[in-house]
Amino acid sequence: MPTRYPGSERERRELDAFIKLMRAAGSLDSALGRYLHAHNLTSGQFGVLETLHYLGPMHQKELGKKLFFTDGCVTHVIDNLEKQDLVTRVRNPDDRRFITVHLTPRGKTLIKKRFPEYLESLSRLMGDLADEELDQLGELAKKLGLAVQARMQPETAAAAVGASAPAD
Repeated sequence: MPTRYPGSERERRELDAFIKLMRAAGSLDSALGRYLHAHNLTSGQFGVLETLHYLGPMHQKELGKKLFFTDGCVTHVIDNLEKQDLVTRVRNPDDRRFITVHLTPRGKTLIKKRFPEYLESLSRLMGDLADEELDQLGELAKKLGLAVQARMQPETAAAAVGASAPAD
């Protein structure tokens, strides 16, 4: 259903595309979330496990950036994974502020088992899209994501969301 917003044609197209994108993402997230919930994981926890599995141990802050987590959120997610003995934090002896997150043997076993099942679920959910459509969707999502990131640089963030810049 197209938006009923009475703005310009461009605004209606942007809003309509945004609503469709959010609904599609929400549907995928909800469906995949059921799978994760059945295995006592959140999407954030699964993202951390997958990232560490494929990219190896990394600094907690870098992990948060890769997953678009705030500092507090990444700490909370890692705390919960640590309680389940799925990850461990290793402090750098030369700089105790530098913490690297590693998968534990239990975490490695879990992600090796669950990732193929998760991917199978994702494949079923996205199976109605042809290869060409998947490529197009990926390219459009990347283009939009990069454009948003560019607009959200500190000097342009306020303008991108319609706020006025703070007075000096």
